[in-house]
Amino acid sequence: MTAKNFNLKDFLINNGIIVVLVVLAVYTSIMQPTFFTFGNFSNIALNVAPRFIIACGVSGCLITKGTDLSAGRQVGLAACLAGTLLQRPDYSGRIYEGLPDFGNMWWAWCLAVLLICVLVCSIFGLINGVVISYLQVPAFIGTLGMQLIVYGVCLVYTNATPIGGYHEAYTAVARERLFGVVPYLFLIALAVGLVMWFIYNKTPHGKYMYAIGGNEQAAEVSGVNTKRTKIIIYVMAAALYALGGYLVGAKSGGASVNMGNGWELEAIAACTIGGVSVNGGIGRISGVLIGVLVFEILKTCLQYLGVNTNYQYIAQGIVIVVAIALDIRKYIAKK
Repeated sequence: MTAKNFNLKDFLINNGIIVVLVVLAVYTSIMQPTFFTFGNFSNIALNVAPRFIIACGVSGCLITKGTDLSAGRQVGLAACLAGTLLQRPDYSGRIYEGLPDFGNMWWAWCLAVLLICVLVCSIFGLINGVVISYLQVPAFIGTLGMQLIVYGVCLVYTNATPIGGYHEAYTAVARERLFGVVPYLFLIALAVGLVMWFIYNKTPHGKYMYAIGGNEQAAEVSGVNTKRTKIIIYVMAAALYALGGYLVGAKSGGASVNMGNGWELEAIAACTIGGVSVNGGIGRISGVLIGVLVFEILKTCLQYLGVNTNYQYIAQGIVIVVAIALDIRKYIAKK
């Protein structure tokens, strides 16, 4: 019965981006043998890890028929905030000269800074949730305004000054590997993925989230506190942006106000490629991971093939538009 109902044409159309990128990856591995190596896949995993964490935050917004255009700027703010607080004591361009040398307790200070980043970004997430839930401002408009607010706050905080000179206790989270093989970044992303999977599939919050995405009015009549659920979603998303920004800063070894710019679009595209519908009510964490991986492989393939950076942006933009168009097509077909 399943075989008879299988439609190859619909499968290729609905999963066209993934199919094309698989072909592109095979072609790239033939043209550039160094593409299909452990070192390259390790680099892809390092790049995917923070983007997956950020996409997990965006996915909750999409499932409830919302979005979060402030994601990328919150990532940049977290990276800049962490950078200013985790510079080496002997660094000449240190932002806060009065910060002490924590000696053997640098790891504890790194953890405290992460919590500060999460707290600051969560405040912006709370504002997003309140504006969308209680003021009934469309998520697109509300988070677009927040995008500008966060960017302005970051500009004021850093005075648009590039940040560097990080302490090795901070950069170690992106540099070190468990048993010299598995990157800590990968393990952190895996832990986040497992926690988010549990929340989405095994908790009342997850059920409420999918119910709101399916039919918000019906969910509210059924007793779901839709406003509180949305606020939790946006606060949780902001906390994940903060973690992602903290890790991106450690990986990059520096930060600026433009870090994370446009990442919300990548996250939305990755979620959509992975089956998270912009029309709400549909999406899985495993699909988010696939989407992020596909998008990162696209960029890596284009780099290995020597495609001009300007054309790479064009290709990524096409992928975003096609992903959304295919999602809308599937939604219309189900009606």
